[in-house]
Amino acid sequence: MRMSISTENRPIVIASLFIVVILIAGTAYTLSTTGTAPLLSANYLLQQLQTGSFLGICAAGMMMVILLGHIDLSIPWTLTAAAMTATAVGGDLALPTALAVGVAVGLLNGFGVAYLRIPSMIFTLGVDTVLRGLMVAQTGGFAPQDKATPLMLFLAKDKIVGIPAAIVVWGVVSLIIMLVLARTGFGRSIYATGSRERAAYLSGIRTRSVIIGAFVASSLCAATAGVLLAGYSAKAYQGMGNAFLLPSIAAVVLGGTHILGGKGRYIGTLIGVILIVLLNSVLSIMQMPEAGRQIIYGSVIIGMLLVYGRNQRVTS
Repeated sequence: MRMSISTENRPIVIASLFIVVILIAGTAYTLSTTGTAPLLSANYLLQQLQTGSFLGICAAGMMMVILLGHIDLSIPWTLTAAAMTATAVGGDLALPTALAVGVAVGLLNGFGVAYLRIPSMIFTLGVDTVLRGLMVAQTGGFAPQDKATPLMLFLAKDKIVGIPAAIVVWGVVSLIIMLVLARTGFGRSIYATGSRERAAYLSGIRTRSVIIGAFVASSLCAATAGVLLAGYSAKAYQGMGNAFLLPSIAAVVLGGTHILGGKGRYIGTLIGVILIVLLNSVLSIMQMPEAGRQIIYGSVIIGMLLVYGRNQRVTS
């Protein structure tokens, strides 16, 4: 009997198969060179997921925006600004300060896109540039001397019942996003607005509020990732969020979320993040030069998009 895979689930299945291929290839390589198989070790996988949690949290927020057919290019310096501001404030106010930065940036992005009707790619890129300037002005162009607070260090490095706390935070964020998208009116409004904003508006959905809410969620996730990354590095530093923009977008798209909005499941984004984390890990183990890593990394993304992208456009 021929097994049929729905269009919605096809990207998730393909990404999962790629993960299996990566694990097999990485294990075969390490066995042939060192005689060990670290990729099959629970401790090694937990370590990779711990460092991947920063990307996973960013991707969770990015998905909320992409489901609307928009994009948030302010992620890098929202993450950086939240981390640098939190470490500068320090103490018990560090975490609330970081989250407040996230909310403020999200409200600004949402207002610009929803009310001023400026394309999200342009407006959020401008906000990202402004944040960069503010942080350079705050530090005078030098590396900040502030250190991460004990809470940041705990959330990034310690363990809860044997599981890295960063993974627990990622799990909590993931659970919230899944519940919001699947069980709330706001989640249904995101899908409706992303499918066709005009029709959603005429049906009574407050589309402007939905857009603002999605951008706030994206910025809050970036700020949370900034707090964790500052704790993992024991400090905040300029440009710490630059490495998370394109991978977070790639994880969302590889997981099957339609880049034009309206379709996507969060489980796909989770699998997309794991795929990217494991791919980078295997390439590091193979001591692949940076140029080769970028070529392989980009080829995998393009290849997967070619596999299911055409069908996604036809059915949308």
